[in-house]
Amino acid sequence: MKDLSSLKNLPHYPVMLKEVLSLCVPQKGGQFIDCTFGSGGYTNAILSFPKTKVIALDRDLHTEEFVNSTKKNYKNRFIFYNQKFSELDKVIKDDTKVDCIIFDLGISSLQISDLSRGFSFNSKEKPDMRMGLNYLSAHEVINNFDLKTLNDILRLFGEEKDSLRIAKNIIRERKNKLISSIPELVTIIKKSKKREFKKKINISTKTFQAIRIFVNKEISELIEGLISATKLLKTGGTIIIVSFHSIEDKIVKFFFNNYSKNKSKGSRYYPDLDGEQNLFENYKNKVIKPSEEEINLNNRSRSAKLRFVTRSQNDFFYPNEFKEKFLHYLELEKKHV
Repeated sequence: MKDLSSLKNLPHYPVMLKEVLSLCVPQKGGQFIDCTFGSGGYTNAILSFPKTKVIALDRDLHTEEFVNSTKKNYKNRFIFYNQKFSELDKVIKDDTKVDCIIFDLGISSLQISDLSRGFSFNSKEKPDMRMGLNYLSAHEVINNFDLKTLNDILRLFGEEKDSLRIAKNIIRERKNKLISSIPELVTIIKKSKKREFKKKINISTKTFQAIRIFVNKEISELIEGLISATKLLKTGGTIIIVSFHSIEDKIVKFFFNNYSKNKSKGSRYYPDLDGEQNLFENYKNKVIKPSEEEINLNNRSRSAKLRFVTRSQNDFFYPNEFKEKFLHYLELEKKHV
């Protein structure tokens, strides 16, 4: 394995990098898409192998410093788009067939560490949580949405069992004055939660996750991104997904499993595909998790799950049932102030 130790100096070291490289096999060359460029960890690792080309996307303009550095080092083999990955097939030509497409989902260390952006419950700033190319902020959500919508957001996107109590207390507090800082929101959450001494995660985690997912329409992005990626992938090409919470993993697992040759029939939601009509080769449904060594070096990786699938030789068809399965998430994300 090539020495990639220099990448550890990046502010966001890519999770399960060795595993990703073993799956996408950049030493053979080819064309790759990095759907979540961030600080460029996966992209630079792939480009360190000759005869590789990378098209990268990121909705976050704060990646500009790392984009420029990568362009300087690999100007003839690297193209970047400041774009959401749901728009993947709109910024890349249909006749572009790629060997591997990589998604590193969720929030990045870059976004969390910049406390001015209001992603972290350690921030003192205004709740914002916008990743980029969106307009609705966390501040607008918590100060304007009605009780039912707030409860639905916390319950569905955060899987927060105390969602109703938190939503009621948010509305009660904002009647007196706007909730204008992260500490104010954290105080409301703490006041709403039952005391659970054995919990390893911060009690604000699920609420912050839920609001962030809603603000950035992360479920819609993932579903549209997976569909677009499948359309661009060549026969035998690979989609690699690194996810960090159960909703993402559930969506990825469903898509890979139910559009594969060896899919099982067991739900009215599952597409009834016959014979040769499928998008992927046999899906093994194996989850890859980070090693203990990686978790010790990078605590963020502890909840990561990696899944991958190989494109079949069949023509692309639009997977309508995929959206139907997760319509309750998609409909909620359409809500606005």
